[in-house]
Amino acid sequence: MGGAPGECAPIAAPRRRRRKPVHWADGRKSRPPARPRPRGRSIYLLPNLFTTGGLFGGFFAIIAASQGRFEAACVAIFVAGVLDGLDGRVARLTNTQSEFGVQYDSLADLISFGMAPAMVMYHWALLSMKLDSPTLGKIGWLAAFLYAACAALRLARFNSQVATVDKRWFIGLASPAAAGLMASFVWTCQVFGWSGEELRYVALALTVAAGLLMVSRIRYNSFKGSGRGPRADRVPFFALVVALAILIALWIAPAVTLLTASTLYALSGPLLWFRRRRLPGPDAA
Repeated sequence: MGGAPGECAPIAAPRRRRRKPVHWADGRKSRPPARPRPRGRSIYLLPNLFTTGGLFGGFFAIIAASQGRFEAACVAIFVAGVLDGLDGRVARLTNTQSEFGVQYDSLADLISFGMAPAMVMYHWALLSMKLDSPTLGKIGWLAAFLYAACAALRLARFNSQVATVDKRWFIGLASPAAAGLMASFVWTCQVFGWSGEELRYVALALTVAAGLLMVSRIRYNSFKGSGRGPRADRVPFFALVVALAILIALWIAPAVTLLTASTLYALSGPLLWFRRRRLPGPDAA
């Protein structure tokens, strides 16, 4: 328009909209704060990488157990437990929590703390129950399945109640703690040269007990502070001393230390439940 024939009219560049200044009561003018730049998507990979590492540990434990490498399988389960404890903290520190991360973490926990311990215990001890009779052989793999199913139910219940329960307590034995009890038992027996075939009935009882404790209503201390106020996440100073003592013991005898700690924690719930029943108070279940 208005130009020589055959010439294209110039295209005007789009005008940028200016932000209107804010007028304060005292007459001052200031521009509104700039919108924060969206956080890059790559940072969300950080907590999910920890979750993936835990998933890898559980998967490796299943493969190692099928090959008879039980000590490596048990170590892999504990590595998965460490990574599982780090992914949530990393997400909170970097402000990268997401619903995807929550669901991914639960699925990874089912493999690392549900399927992996069940398969390790099955290949180490429960498989040999078929030597007694075909029926006992079926009971062996059914016990392993019971543990895995209880772990899945425990995780589903935790996800559905996470916003309503007191964070000072776990309802039922947490799946990482149950997995630690199973793995440390196998690891300790391997260290002392005790075979799973000799202890198959002990392993059967431990597998069933750990599974039932996960789906029970027994409360366990979560070690997450008081649950109220700005100091909710703080723990007593004595807890630091205990943690230091555990680290020293882990350096000296890791398998025995983990079995002792896992057993004491698993027994703490029933003992506190029995104490509350004998001495009812405001915290009685």
